[in-house]
Amino acid sequence: MGETGTEPGAPGRQRVANFAASAAFATASFLAYRFSPHTAGLRAFTNEFAGLSGQDFLTGIYAGYVASLLVFYLAEQAPGVAKSVAAMRGLFRLAAQLSGGSRAPLPRDERLGLLAMLLKGFFAPLMLLSLFEFSSNMARNAGYLLAFASDLPDHFLPLFNAYGFWFLFQLILFLDVFFYTTGYLVEHPSLKNGIRSVDPTLLGWVVVLACYPPFNQVSARLLGGSVADFPQFASPVVHLAVNGVMLGLMALFTSASVALNLKASNLTHRGIVDRGPYRFVRHPAYVAKNLAWWLGSLPALGLAWERSFAAFVFAVSSIAAWNCLYVMRALTEEAHLRSVDGDYEAYCRRVRWRFIPGVI
Repeated sequence: MGETGTEPGAPGRQRVANFAASAAFATASFLAYRFSPHTAGLRAFTNEFAGLSGQDFLTGIYAGYVASLLVFYLAEQAPGVAKSVAAMRGLFRLAAQLSGGSRAPLPRDERLGLLAMLLKGFFAPLMLLSLFEFSSNMARNAGYLLAFASDLPDHFLPLFNAYGFWFLFQLILFLDVFFYTTGYLVEHPSLKNGIRSVDPTLLGWVVVLACYPPFNQVSARLLGGSVADFPQFASPVVHLAVNGVMLGLMALFTSASVALNLKASNLTHRGIVDRGPYRFVRHPAYVAKNLAWWLGSLPALGLAWERSFAAFVFAVSSIAAWNCLYVMRALTEEAHLRSVDGDYEAYCRRVRWRFIPGVI
């Protein structure tokens, strides 16, 4: 949803065009995820309480989203040209160019529309399926914790290991994915979260997509690394301390998404955010996630050290390579924002540090 600023046609005809184009892109995205072999595991995941699979969930959300689009566009008082309409025009223009037509660059609104639809089409279903999985796991672990609540004082560590950690971990990820999912699905001027620009560079897209399925499978083969979401340690004190810090770092990671609120999405400029952790560093989520990865890698690093120094160096290099990937994400994001909004330069002067206050 949202407008491109292009002069609209007759209101009735514009409403139909907006709905038809938006529904067409939503359908294409749904079908791509519905039949993609790369999302088969997520689609097959079943909520044991509701008896609902990821595939059923995605289908229901798709039907509800298309219905909401119809209601929204029919009720819109002064319909503008939706980004989906501009994207459709861009597709037709590209098809004409491929068949021997003019090679002139796409108009800005059509380029923005195409990139925005591609972004939403890739990320929205992925986030929805992840949201379904996290919420299902969170509910399951909460149920077990309630069932064993009377045993908690005497069996804290076993219950923490089996259910407590995972409940908190899934809750943190659920909140993070919730804000991103909403950001991809809902865009409207009244919410001040309209997509003003999308990073047009190949490098910007490559370093982001490398972190998400199915592309992260290739990244894992190239970069290696062995990170545990829940690292195990022989000492109960060390075990609880490390995993407690990991949960704290992941909570900091999610606090960045909460601060972004409905502006949360990759590769976009939707307005400068300087609240929450963004008051202190420009990329708090990346810092928190990468520090958590180092903690999650400690058991693997220990085993590598026992094998050989070369194995240890390789293990450290793998994690460092993932860190570099996120550094590249930060740099491409900043280059994009600087190129489209002078306010970001002012924000960088106020918040000098990219990652760690007083250091870098």
